[in-house]
Amino acid sequence: MKYFEVEFTISPFSTDAADLLAAIAGEAGFETFEETSTGLLGYIQQDFLDVNVLQESLEDFPFEGVSISYNIREAEDRDWNEQWEQEGFEPIVVKSEEMKSEKCPVIVIHDGRHLPDLSPFTLHYSPLTIEIDAHLAFGTGTHETTRMICAEAIEYAPGRRILDCGTGTGILSICALKLGAKEAVGYDIDEWSVDNARHNAVINQVDDRFTSLQGDASILNKVEGTFDLVMANINRNILLADMETFRKKMADGAKLILSGFYTEDCQMLIDKAQTLGLKLTKQKEDQNWACLVFSL
Repeated sequence: MKYFEVEFTISPFSTDAADLLAAIAGEAGFETFEETSTGLLGYIQQDFLDVNVLQESLEDFPFEGVSISYNIREAEDRDWNEQWEQEGFEPIVVKSEEMKSEKCPVIVIHDGRHLPDLSPFTLHYSPLTIEIDAHLAFGTGTHETTRMICAEAIEYAPGRRILDCGTGTGILSICALKLGAKEAVGYDIDEWSVDNARHNAVINQVDDRFTSLQGDASILNKVEGTFDLVMANINRNILLADMETFRKKMADGAKLILSGFYTEDCQMLIDKAQTLGLKLTKQKEDQNWACLVFSL
């Protein structure tokens, strides 16, 4: 998937202005941002950029005396996980804070090079290892949003049919399958992610129960049946647009776990879910990133 990199210049620069700019640009379809000394670098899929919408959203910037300018260029087609590929990452431990039963599962995510020491967990936990080889895909387990969803999967995944929206490296599906899920279907708009998810499923020996599809949420129209657990780690705007589609694929009593957004975005997602008949059952946060769990 091709992206535009938009360099926003804030004059005079302030962190508050940058935060507000990110919120406004997010409404215009931008997925992620990097802060610079003079503003932000914003990234948006080329098909989603509407310059007129962007311009209109910035014309009435509510900070008096602050001006916003921007420069649009095609984003470099680079490996976003180059650091992990070259250096790897230290093992990451994910466990449920709610489950108190004896031998509760604990998930240990590693890169295949920095092998984890499981001995500290064998007395009180039942450790499961997941190896992630990340190539041009999001989801090594280091991000707060990924860890929060994996922690929820410990409780909800066993025995369920899983839908993984925006699968990335496939980590959420693999986590669910290792925990005892019956089947997982993941999709992603990015061809690299789809291939990488399949690759990681093979590494973790769950490929016989995992299907990886390329496309956006409309691909679900071609997927038969419903799901007991739907997981989506995507930005707020896509979640708002696709939640109705998720709801249509949920079985009676199914759970929906959402992350990929900030704490201040929770209420609009909760409001949207309620219009679809979904009930909020859990809300948590980590470093201002949020995770919401709904039930049908």
